[in-house]
Amino acid sequence: MKKILFTLMALFLAAGAFAQETECISKEMDGSLTLRVWGTGRNKTDALEQAKKQAVYDVLFKGVTRGNTDYNMRPIMTEVNARQRYQDYFDIFFMDRGEYRKYISMEDKRAGSTRTRRNYRDVTVGTTVRVLVPQLRARLKEDGLL
Repeated sequence: MKKILFTLMALFLAAGAFAQETECISKEMDGSLTLRVWGTGRNKTDALEQAKKQAVYDVLFKGVTRGNTDYNMRPIMTEVNARQRYQDYFDIFFMDRGEYRKYISMEDKRAGSTRTRRNYRDVTVGTTVRVLVPQLRARLKEDGLL
C-alpha cells in the first residue's frame, strides 16, 4: 500500500512540473506568427505576462519548430550568444511592461483558449499570442542589432 501511495505521489508531483514548448499555429499574410505559448508565474496575471515574453524571446533567439511545420522559423537573432552580447539592451526590452509588448497582439485569442494549470507553488498558463515579426525585425535593424 505504501508503494502505491508513494508512486501516486511521485506521479502527481511530476505532472505539476511539466514543460511546454512554443508551437506555431499559423503564419499571417503580413508575416506575423500566431503561436501557442506557455508561461509560469506566481499568479495567472504574472504567468500570462511571462507567456508573452516567452513568445517574443522564442522568435528572437530560439526559433519556432513545433506545431505547424509549414511555418518553421529560424531565430531572428542568428548571431551566436546575441542575448549575452546585447544583454543591457534586451534586459530593458524584456522588463515588465517593456518594449516587447509593442510586438505582440492578443487578437487571435479566443474565449476558452487559455489553459491554466496550478500546483502548490505557481501557476502555468498556455495562451495564443501573435508576434509581429516584421515590425520586430525592423526595430532591431533600426537599433543596429541586425
